[in-house]
Amino acid sequence: MATYKAKPVTVAVSAATIASKFEDLTAFQGALDKLPAEVADKVGDVRFEKDALIINTPQLGAITLKVIERTPSRVALGAVGSPVPLTMGVDLTSKSDESTELQTSVEVEIPAMLRPFIGPKMQEAADKFGDLMAKLASN
Repeated sequence: MATYKAKPVTVAVSAATIASKFEDLTAFQGALDKLPAEVADKVGDVRFEKDALIINTPQLGAITLKVIERTPSRVALGAVGSPVPLTMGVDLTSKSDESTELQTSVEVEIPAMLRPFIGPKMQEAADKFGDLMAKLASN
């Protein structure tokens, strides 16, 4: 399994507040809907349900990621019906009462010989997921 991690980002929100948003992912939908149009366009077609994140892509269609792990310091979403095992994670590390380090990751099962070709796209996905989570967590 290959793991691609985004750079850690510090947000001015407590870890407990962010973790509580993950209890019902629809809390992120409101924040997503409030993003400026230019930012929302970069995010693409993303929708949050109570326990799932649905990403619509032109290449693959709808990708559903369901919550498979939910703790105060980590939330993991696993792809449903994916041809390869795929997990997207969000790790939360409290830095102070009002500051949290957030780091996202993408874990995917791809053959070693394909990693040079697919790896950069997976790193880009981890980075974009990190940007999205940081923006949503701070709203």
